[in-house]
Amino acid sequence: MDECFLDVTGSGIFGTGMEIAEQIRAATKNELGLTVSVGVSYNKIFAKLGSDMKKPDAITQITEDNYREKVWPLPASDLLYVGRATDTKLAKYGIHTIGQLAATDPELLRSWFGVNGLKLWQYANGADTSPVMHKDFVSPVKSIGHGITCTADLENEVEVQKVMLELAQDVGHRLRVHGLAATGVQVYVRGNDLFGLQFQDKLQFKTQLPNEIAGAGFALFRKRYHWNTNVRAVCIRAINLVPQNDVEQLSIFVDTAKRDRRARLEDTVESLRGRFGKHAITYALLLDDLKMPGDGRELVRMPGQM
Repeated sequence: MDECFLDVTGSGIFGTGMEIAEQIRAATKNELGLTVSVGVSYNKIFAKLGSDMKKPDAITQITEDNYREKVWPLPASDLLYVGRATDTKLAKYGIHTIGQLAATDPELLRSWFGVNGLKLWQYANGADTSPVMHKDFVSPVKSIGHGITCTADLENEVEVQKVMLELAQDVGHRLRVHGLAATGVQVYVRGNDLFGLQFQDKLQFKTQLPNEIAGAGFALFRKRYHWNTNVRAVCIRAINLVPQNDVEQLSIFVDTAKRDRRARLEDTVESLRGRFGKHAITYALLLDDLKMPGDGRELVRMPGQM
């Protein structure tokens, strides 16, 4: 069963945290025939840890008074966000338990893991103060991108430009769906040697227009990529997003009326695609072979930085 967090602070009318946990455990078992393990604590990290300590069909409570006895003897890998690589690195420095992690100088942890090291120190010491989000909370969109591994190597700039333009159409569409605009663009390319490079730059004006996003991405690619190998994978991402309706400073050196006409044209294109399909209308440049798969794999998020 999936995990979830409940903030029962101030819910005295329903009982204590342990009483509420028992009601949930019993109701789930009686009504659904499923067993659940529940962690009760004063923060999310220890509540998660408690739910893993006794399985199945059990409740574990970790309090501010007993966490040193219950939590600190556990392996460091039991702590949320201590994955295999982090655990291996901690062990290299002689840190094997959550208690040893809690006793480590936080600045030393920062030197090893950056800001994440400070977070791990706080979690180990029971100092997590992050709230439980409301059930309707939606994480804000921070960037929108689209990437693809091509069916064959891209051997020249024109082939890369076409793939970027095709990808940018999806990026522009999703920006419109979320009512956002990009003020920066990020490009990731991977050569056929499997080595990847990532570049990014600011845009002069916020935009949702695919041709502007693709144009900025391609200009960045031409400036930074040196063609040591042919390109096999491309991703273009809209970054530093702002609400589309935000005001911005205009420039007398830019044809604002032309950009407005282009935006209205894109509205029409979006409407036609909504009625007749994504490829009902497209750029003539994209009518040739794009070296992009057509079996739906482009809908799969690419790994790593992409």
